[in-house]
Amino acid sequence: VQLQASGGGLVQPGGSLRLSCAASGFNKEYYAIGWIRQVPGKKREGVSCIANSDSSTWYLDSVKGRFTISRDNSKNTIYLQMTSLKPEDAAVYYCAADSRIISSSWSNPHAYDDWGQGTQVTVSS
Repeated sequence: VQLQASGGGLVQPGGSLRLSCAASGFNKEYYAIGWIRQVPGKKREGVSCIANSDSSTWYLDSVKGRFTISRDNSKNTIYLQMTSLKPEDAAVYYCAADSRIISSSWSNPHAYDDWGQGTQVTVSS
């Protein structure tokens, strides 16, 4: 299983970024893909996830209405569109995968077995 996150960068408050997670090496139809973020010194936090079966989506309360997760199976890529970014959204964002994710587990970073490298998101004026 290989996951590669990209798309991070520096953006002003209120700005937008789109993160991408390129996935390979497994049958993506059976895996849920999540975005997890981490601020130095703090625990990893589940931000969003898209399910493997019916493409259900879940979001951290603080990002609902601002972030949108989607998947393009033809490109083997999962996206996290982030808008109205706030300084508190700044973190390293990781994409992760697992075949056993359900609605009650998606936000738990320990529920994911496979991880990509992170991409840094900085929100600052």
